[in-house]
Amino acid sequence: MRVSREEVNRVITTLNFRHEEGTVIAVIQDAETGEVLMVGNMNEEAVRKTLETGYTHLWSLSRKTLWKKGETSGNYQLVKEVVVDCDGDAILVKVKPMGPACHTGNRTCFFKVALQRNSV
Repeated sequence: MRVSREEVNRVITTLNFRHEEGTVIAVIQDAETGEVLMVGNMNEEAVRKTLETGYTHLWSLSRKTLWKKGETSGNYQLVKEVVVDCDGDAILVKVKPMGPACHTGNRTCFFKVALQRNSV
């Protein structure tokens, strides 16, 4: 998915970037299965690059740098759809993963069960 500059600007104007970090929460989801693969942050540049290139880009809060998912591992994510939440402070990026999403090698970053109940 690559979109025009006008479409990119339209999406960016719907977002409510947090003032401190200048980011929105980015939920990355497998477009085919619906599984949540990872969560990160996107600043305006990351959103712009994601929409312009068709590959997931994120903003690292700790390193204060833009990064393209898969740039070191080869596990790129092809963007299929982008959805903004009702408040504009989170973005859902539906992707076709080209390998594991997690730096640990797991398909998803959500593999550690914190709580599980067997009864309703």
